[in-house]
Amino acid sequence: QVRLVESGGGLVQPGESLRLSCAASGIIAKLSMGWYRQAPGKQRELVATVSGYDNTKYAESVKGRFSISRGGSKNTVILQMNTLKPEDTAVYFCNAGFLSNIYWGQGIQVTVSS
Repeated sequence: QVRLVESGGGLVQPGESLRLSCAASGIIAKLSMGWYRQAPGKQRELVATVSGYDNTKYAESVKGRFSISRGGSKNTVILQMNTLKPEDTAVYFCNAGFLSNIYWGQGIQVTVSS
């Protein structure tokens, strides 16, 4: 059974940085992985993804500020978030996929506020 464990959220002031990590266990294959977020009253939206071939994709709203990369193991993904804005406040969900199987983490709160 695939399990995703997220870490790194919290409360920061505008302009500061945070790093989110997600580690997947329970599968040998290399997963495509990414982060989505959901703000109160809004739909869940894509933030950034990295494919099984390590191609990356970003939402327009985070380009130039956020960076996604694989961590020390093939099924660990890091989201480096710089120059955070209040509108980045949301619950961030780790996402992983292999073939037609999609997996989600529990979600982690990121709050950007002065």
